[in-house]
Amino acid sequence: MTAPTPALPPFELPVSDLHSSVQDPSLGAVNFLNEIMQRYPHAISFAPGAPYPVFLESIDVQHYMDVFAESLKSSRHLSPAQIQRCLHQYGPAKGLINDIVARLLHRDEQLIVDAASIVITVGCQEAMLLLLRALRSDPNDQLAVVTPCYVGLIGAARLVEFDVVPIDECDSGIDLKQLRHACCEARAAGKRLKAVYVAPDHSNPSGTQMSDITRAALLDLAAELDFLIIEDNTYRFTSADESYPPLIKSLDRQHRVILLGTFAKTCTPGARVGYVVADQPIRSEDGRKRLFADELAALKTMVTVNTSPICQALIGGMLIAHEYSIRQLAQDKTRKYRKNLDCLLTALDEHLGDLPHVAWNRPNGGFFVRLRLPVPVDESLMALSAEQFGVLWTPMSHFHIDGRVSHELRLSCSYLSEQQIEEGMGRLSRFLHHLTTPLSAGMA
Repeated sequence: MTAPTPALPPFELPVSDLHSSVQDPSLGAVNFLNEIMQRYPHAISFAPGAPYPVFLESIDVQHYMDVFAESLKSSRHLSPAQIQRCLHQYGPAKGLINDIVARLLHRDEQLIVDAASIVITVGCQEAMLLLLRALRSDPNDQLAVVTPCYVGLIGAARLVEFDVVPIDECDSGIDLKQLRHACCEARAAGKRLKAVYVAPDHSNPSGTQMSDITRAALLDLAAELDFLIIEDNTYRFTSADESYPPLIKSLDRQHRVILLGTFAKTCTPGARVGYVVADQPIRSEDGRKRLFADELAALKTMVTVNTSPICQALIGGMLIAHEYSIRQLAQDKTRKYRKNLDCLLTALDEHLGDLPHVAWNRPNGGFFVRLRLPVPVDESLMALSAEQFGVLWTPMSHFHIDGRVSHELRLSCSYLSEQQIEEGMGRLSRFLHHLTTPLSAGMA
């Protein structure tokens, strides 16, 4: 009789066999920001930078799909069968609504770009990943980012092993002297600072808006020191008309700027549609001329093949129905978010004005306000705030890449009603008074 084969222990995959990026804290930070509310369902949450939920209740998906289908019929002369194939089959890697996005940029920004220089992506996050994958060609390449920085950009850089150099943010948007020093330091070390990532309009997480002078000076520095500028315009639509400085891309005469955009905040995040404008000319080794967008589209075929035609049709229909204008489409949203921001800043003044060791900035647009405390701010402090005082926020440590201890937290006003903002600030006030009263007594 044959002896039974002894049971083998279950296979375990050593983490050392995986790419180092899977353990990078920046990847966990994205999940943390998306899931934190589920941990504390009874807390009022200033954590998510998500759209106001009411705006997503009245989107007539079929109507906008029909608008886009009618556009395919009238402008591209497609038959019903061709339209059906266009929407339900695989599509071109560059996208279906490139011409619509080009018209939008011309209408709203007076920016003239060829539709061929645009790639429609699965959200702005894919655009970041494709872009950084394409740009990082050598281990000595470096990417400069304004810190604090959007964690999705940091995570994408980690995935492609792009060495990230933090550049401090200042009132005008970016410390240009520090950026110049970083470029010179990289060259001295045999490295190359290849690009700088900026979100010049109400950046996430700090809400800062880059000045007109700094935009022009950044372009001049890029030409002088030979680097690219990656411009993220996600929150630009929240600017009032009087505070609409030009896109850096609009000032670009040398194709130094790559523009990133998304329709998550203005249309719907569920569609997962973004775009990248990459009009830099490239000459292949065989002498053929291409656009950088062509190279990004080639990479995209190995990542997502193409962005969902159905999702593109929804976004395309929304843009067509609003005369190819995000400013027109997002009028109600812009008013709501500016009203929420004003409400948050007023509530901060009323509830925290008597706390001598607490300070905050005063953005003129966007979703976010940065609050500085006299103590280090981390997840344990956030948990205390949520569990005992019923109010959530985001530690700014998630947005720093250099391991610095942060004394700041981020408050987002986009997801809440004005009544929730007021109630939430009352809870935050009780928490901060509880936190700082012993400190004030000790300093007296």
